[in-house]
Amino acid sequence: MGREAQITQTFVELADTFVKDFDVVDFLHQLTVRCREILAVTDAAVLLAHPGERLHSPAPCDPSPAFQEVIAAALAQGPALDAYRTATAQIPTRQVQARTRWPTFTAQTRAAGYHYTCALPMRLREDILGSLLLLRTAARPLPAADLALAQAFADAATLGLLHAHTREHQEMVNQQLHTALHSRIVIEQAKGILAARRNTSLNHAFNAIRHHARNHGKLLTTVARDVIDHELLASPDGQRTDTASE
Repeated sequence: MGREAQITQTFVELADTFVKDFDVVDFLHQLTVRCREILAVTDAAVLLAHPGERLHSPAPCDPSPAFQEVIAAALAQGPALDAYRTATAQIPTRQVQARTRWPTFTAQTRAAGYHYTCALPMRLREDILGSLLLLRTAARPLPAADLALAQAFADAATLGLLHAHTREHQEMVNQQLHTALHSRIVIEQAKGILAARRNTSLNHAFNAIRHHARNHGKLLTTVARDVIDHELLASPDGQRTDTASE
């Protein structure tokens, strides 16, 4: 698929929040996946401030300890937190600027192998939900065209989430956001378990979980718990190995 087609598909995905079985965790994960696929970034993470004022990391991401430490640092200091608080993009032009403004966060990202980071607000007019953190192993700033596209993705995702809140399933979306941090932990555990069972990569394991959730109209978290508790997807055909009912 060409880049233009990928961009078009991404905007379609980010607008698709009116489905009955809308899964906010899957939605946010797709945003980070598309950023890595389309933009000149190594990794991406969504940080949301719902519920409450503190930022959380609800979307499944790279489970490596180094990246998890970067995310933990980003919740306390750095461009993602400032983008949320100011509702403006945080785009340092030189690494020395980042070291001066966010010394602890910058030291953590350097230790993890990232040499440039920036963040964009997830906002719509007066509503700001969080921020989109972008990380590069290259020391050069992100190209201006990619920054503009990333902001468009963040804006589309924000619009989609706010629209989801106005629908009949607002209570369900709020509950998903409320439990998203725990959900991410459950999904990461399921990815690791399934990858070990199938002797495959974490990405392939997650894709299997996501495919099963979409095919059966279930939330990612529900399928992840079944993988952990009932050996769902233990075999490549997606069946359980025990007698638990579907």
